[in-house]
Amino acid sequence: MNAETKAQLISVGSVNMDPKLIHWLTIPTAGPGAGNVAFFFNSEGHRVRLAVKETSPLEAKMEGEDLVIRKDGVEIARGSIEEELIHCPDQAFITMCEKCIYDCKFCPVPKLNGKVKSMDQMLKMVAEAHETGRMNAISITSGVEISAEDEVDRAEELIRRLREKYNVPIGVSVYPTDDSTRRLKAAGADELKYNVETMDRKLHAKLCPDQDLEYLLDALREGVKVFGKNKVCSNFIIGLGETDESAEKGIEELVSIGVVPILRAAAQHPLRKDEVTVKRPTAERLLHLNRFLKKKLDEYGLRADTFDTMCLPCTGCDINPHVDLED
Repeated sequence: MNAETKAQLISVGSVNMDPKLIHWLTIPTAGPGAGNVAFFFNSEGHRVRLAVKETSPLEAKMEGEDLVIRKDGVEIARGSIEEELIHCPDQAFITMCEKCIYDCKFCPVPKLNGKVKSMDQMLKMVAEAHETGRMNAISITSGVEISAEDEVDRAEELIRRLREKYNVPIGVSVYPTDDSTRRLKAAGADELKYNVETMDRKLHAKLCPDQDLEYLLDALREGVKVFGKNKVCSNFIIGLGETDESAEKGIEELVSIGVVPILRAAAQHPLRKDEVTVKRPTAERLLHLNRFLKKKLDEYGLRADTFDTMCLPCTGCDINPHVDLED
């Protein structure tokens, strides 16, 4: 699977297949893809996470030991289904809170009435993941049940307790507060992610009315100062109505302050169909913007392939410009 094939798979985002073939089902509980049954597909070292949908134009079937994906009867990829640890391969990726008071118009989480995990539950999940011998990292993310401050409090406690027991990289992604960056670093976090969602100011104000983009950008700047170079990243959704020009401007703005953007393909969720019009990016658009991103990362001396936690080393949902694109 080369970059063009991976971009094609991400642009569709799903396959029609028998879910009984999957021994390690995942149902994401955070972000725009929450609630969909999905699995990880690996081909020649490149990974993509695909939802299982009967309406998908792609069809996947087992042929011997291989899962073969076809479009209109033509094979486009051949590989294997990857075993997950928690939410993704090789990482214990914990969502503390599956609820959110922030009503971002593209995200189904505020409407899903998800669970809030207790501290004991989360510690047990990580302990069980560690016992497999396959836990290379711990990643922590969260919605917002009551307030961003409460989530930071819980993340800080969880990180401190995990750091006492495990000598693996820990990454954290929460909504920032005035003191969250320094507290999370002091607790033992190694990498940080604050999500901008979109860098188009007008779209952000419309689609994320409860969030402040400038506040997020200030938090990211502080994140780079506190955590250091190649330690801070941010999800940047593509397909919410931004132009390529707007996306490129946003990419350069993030990279210029030391942040590595993760270009995430937008997904239209049925629970949000009347609130936002999502146009999932084509393979060509994903490749164009990720090549632009790679160029800017190289110009500013940043890397997308040195992170140990969260989305960048997983690469399942996105094109990692330093992993998936050829030099």
